[in-house]
Amino acid sequence: MQNISETDKIAVYETMKTIRSFEEQVFLLTTKRLVQGSVHFYIGQEAIATGICYCLDNKDYIMSNHRCHGHLVAKGGDLKRMMAELMGRKDGYCRGKGGTMHLVDPSVGMMGANGIVGGGNPIAVGIGYACKNFEKQKIVVSFFGDGAINTGAFHESLNIASLWDLPILFVCENNQYAISTSVARSASIGDLSKRAVSYGIPGMNIDGNDINEVMEAADNFIKEIRKEQRPALLVCDTYRQMGHSIHDPRTYRTRQEEKRWEKKDPIARFEKILLKNKVLNSAKIKAIKEKIDKKIKEAIDYAVKSPVPEGQDLYRDVYAQ
Repeated sequence: MQNISETDKIAVYETMKTIRSFEEQVFLLTTKRLVQGSVHFYIGQEAIATGICYCLDNKDYIMSNHRCHGHLVAKGGDLKRMMAELMGRKDGYCRGKGGTMHLVDPSVGMMGANGIVGGGNPIAVGIGYACKNFEKQKIVVSFFGDGAINTGAFHESLNIASLWDLPILFVCENNQYAISTSVARSASIGDLSKRAVSYGIPGMNIDGNDINEVMEAADNFIKEIRKEQRPALLVCDTYRQMGHSIHDPRTYRTRQEEKRWEKKDPIARFEKILLKNKVLNSAKIKAIKEKIDKKIKEAIDYAVKSPVPEGQDLYRDVYAQ
């Protein structure tokens, strides 16, 4: 991280802030019922998507999960089409029929999100197989949570990826809770990255709220995966600052615990470093905020003006019955 330019450091900061602001605005839109359904916010986890996607090439692939907004923003997705999809409008990524948990944009390497816990890992294996055999030097990153790491699909995916030497970085975003079940109650080991040993692949556990640590680990793993065509497991400890979804009252965790993690907020930590090193100042922070606010306002305006799907749209883009 120390070797990247000041311009890139500001770009990384801006991406993290864009994810945070986008999610905050989506939350407000849910209160107005402009965005409906069970929305899962990425607030508090911004360093992971940002740091890892920064280390990828534009043509590399990612697979996401139900908490997918941050991944697509970090991979270069279109905020307007994202917002339109969340509002169920025709100009959205899936023409308003996918919604918050099914964002996809192959043009930037985002191969889809998945509402099934752990459902993205087997798909990532397929993409990794295609990369190895047809698109050399491309890799795929599969994002999933601590709940998914206990599913059979996770273990089967790591086994096949290791057996077939596939170029996949499996990224577990350990935000401490699978809905309301803490990782301490659901996993038999404290360091989830040790599960990599069972499949003969590298594994590492890092502070997912430290953008420097995320980028260093991701850069090393991605270079090695690209060179050796072998998978790896990266476990990033983090914390979702909101509930599992919009309707979660968070009664299963204490306010004291939330405050402890708020002190580790990834954006505040990075901002403090950039201010200390004079990469940022108050004027630059204000300018970045104004730039982001403008982009998100434009995205909301675009989505509001987009038409809603019509009845006959139900039968379009359907390839199996």
